[in-house]
Amino acid sequence: MVSAVQINPSVRETEAVPDPVFAAHRGGKMEIAATIPLENRDDLSIAYTPGVARVCTAIAEEPALFDEYTWASRTIAVVTDGTAVLGLGNIGPKAAMPVMEGKAVLFKQFGGVDAVPICLGTTDPEEIVETVVRLAPSFGGINLEDISAPRCFAIEAMLAERLDIPVFHDDQHGTAVVATAAMENAARFTGRALGDLRAVVSGAGAAGVAVTKMLLAAGVGDIAVADSKGIIHVGRDHLTPVKGELAAITNKAGITGSLEDALKGADVFIGLSAGQVPEEAVATMAPDCFIFAMANPDPEVHPDVAHKYAAVVATGRSDYPNQINNVLAFPGIFRGALDVRATAITEGMKLAAADALAAVVSDELRADHIIPSPFDPRVAPAVASAVAAAARAEGVARL
Repeated sequence: MVSAVQINPSVRETEAVPDPVFAAHRGGKMEIAATIPLENRDDLSIAYTPGVARVCTAIAEEPALFDEYTWASRTIAVVTDGTAVLGLGNIGPKAAMPVMEGKAVLFKQFGGVDAVPICLGTTDPEEIVETVVRLAPSFGGINLEDISAPRCFAIEAMLAERLDIPVFHDDQHGTAVVATAAMENAARFTGRALGDLRAVVSGAGAAGVAVTKMLLAAGVGDIAVADSKGIIHVGRDHLTPVKGELAAITNKAGITGSLEDALKGADVFIGLSAGQVPEEAVATMAPDCFIFAMANPDPEVHPDVAHKYAAVVATGRSDYPNQINNVLAFPGIFRGALDVRATAITEGMKLAAADALAAVVSDELRADHIIPSPFDPRVAPAVASAVAAAARAEGVARL
C-alpha cells in the first residue's frame, strides 16, 4: 500500500490497463443525497426558505426538537489526524481521507448510519479535542479513527468527559468487541471455559490495551501482555501510565522475560503487532490452543504454521477463515446507540455487542467458522439490538 501511495499520478493515467483501485477511488467514494424531492417551487419552499424558518424557530424555542428534525441524530463524524492509518502509519490528514471515506461508506452499507469523514490538520490532543467539541452539535456520535497511541487514550477520555453523545475509538474497542466474540466462540467450540484460559497478547498499543481489558471483563483467566521490551509486569521499570495500569490488572502468573517465555504453555495467542513469532515458540503453547494472529498484511504467525498447533486460528485478513474484522462491530454499535440516542458507549454496551456477535453463529460453530462474515445480514441488527438494550439498562439511553 505504501508503494501505491508513492506512484506518480501521471503514470497511473497513462497505463494501458487502468488500475481498478485508483479508478474506484477517483472523485471519492461517497456523496450527499437529498431525502426529499426538489422538483418544483413548492418543494423548494418546503426544503428551504420560507418553510425551513418554521422548523428553525421551533428548534430555537424547544431545543429537544433538534434530534427529530435534523440529520444529527442518525449521523456521526469519523475523525482522524492521520497519525496511525492502517499499516501506513503517520501519513497525515489528506492521505488518510480515502480510508475515512471508506469507513463512512461501511457505516452506511452495514449499519444504515450516515457518517462524515473529518481529517484534522493538527496532532495536538488539546486542539483535536477542542475542534471536535465545537463540531459535535452537528452529530449524534463521534468515531475516532487511526489516531496514534498513547494520544488516542487521552483524546477519547477527554471527549467522553465533555460530550453527551457517544465517543468510540474503533481501533481500540471495535477490535476488542470482535476479538472477544471470537474468543467466546472458540472456547464454546472446544468445550472450555474462558476462566480456564491463559492468554498472551502481543502489542500494547491501542488495540492491545482494549482487547486485553475486554477479555478480562469477559472472564478470561489471565493475560500477559508483551511490548517491544518484553512482558509487562508490576516490577518493570519505566512503564507509561497506560502500561502501568495494564501491569496492575494482568499477568497474575508473574511472568517476566520475552514474548516467547510467556507463550510456553499458553492457551491463547493474540497478535496485535507487526512482530513475527517463530514457529519454535508457537510449538511450546498448550495443546489445542487458539491463535489469533491479526497483523495485516503479514500475520504474526502464518496460518499454515498456526494450524499445526492450534485448534482455532483467526487472522485479520479477508482471504483466510475467521477474519477478526472491525466492520462486524462498529456499524451495529453506532446503530444501536443512535437508535436510543445514547449519551455514551459504556463497557456494558461493548460486552453486549460482543455477546450478540458471538451468538449470531453460536449454533453453527466450526473450527473455521467462529465468527460471522461481514456480509451476514444478521450481524448489524443483532449487535444494534443488544447495544440499545444495554444502553437502556445502564441508564444512558434517552429513548
